[in-house]
Amino acid sequence: MPEIKLTPTELRYISLLQDLTGVTVKDCIIDDENNRVIFIVSRGQAGIAIGRKGSNIVRLKKILGKDVEIVEEGASLEELAANSVAPARVRDVKVSELAGKKTVYINVFPEDKGIAIGKNGKNAQRAKLILKRYYGIDSVVIV
Repeated sequence: MPEIKLTPTELRYISLLQDLTGVTVKDCIIDDENNRVIFIVSRGQAGIAIGRKGSNIVRLKKILGKDVEIVEEGASLEELAANSVAPARVRDVKVSELAGKKTVYINVFPEDKGIAIGKNGKNAQRAKLILKRYYGIDSVVIV
């Protein structure tokens, strides 16, 4: 996995979420294009980070002025890919490399495809941002 350098702003956001919730935050991705902050938290801590009825997300959104999304870390590319499109249920994840370009195919249950892709492809884009950062993936296809 590549070494990830965090900006002072990302470090501040991580500290804020950790102070607010007590969860271990592994990473923070600021997605200015979609006015959101994506936090990667330790396995099993997404529920705590989100809070009862999303209370922590609501508080953070007010403080940061951006949408806040929580994704659990994954031990492998496949697990991280599945976590990045949650709550969609993933059947399997395949990686293909053609002409030096890596593509991840995330196969979800048909009834969960809309959730996995998200409004205007926002969730698919989140998966791409995360997988590019950790595994150098060039594109994500949800099937």
